[in-house]
Amino acid sequence: MMFSLTRNALGSLKSRSIQQIIARQSHAKRSPDFHDKYGNSILACGSIFCTVAWVFVTTRIGIEWNLSPVGRVTPKEWNDE
Repeated sequence: MMFSLTRNALGSLKSRSIQQIIARQSHAKRSPDFHDKYGNSILACGSIFCTVAWVFVTTRIGIEWNLSPVGRVTPKEWNDE
């Protein structure tokens, strides 16, 4: 008995709160917030900045990419002293 009363009470609260949320959203004018105004431009600027930073690092740091050491590394002479 107590379980069914609790279940019915929670069910009516949930449906009432959902109806209130829908009513509030339909009547309220939604003004654009910060993310609506500036979100895409901030994302684009951040992507450009990261790309430029990585290009700078990979080209200016002096790493020779994927070059084989064959022919460049020679063993030292053996010293018997």
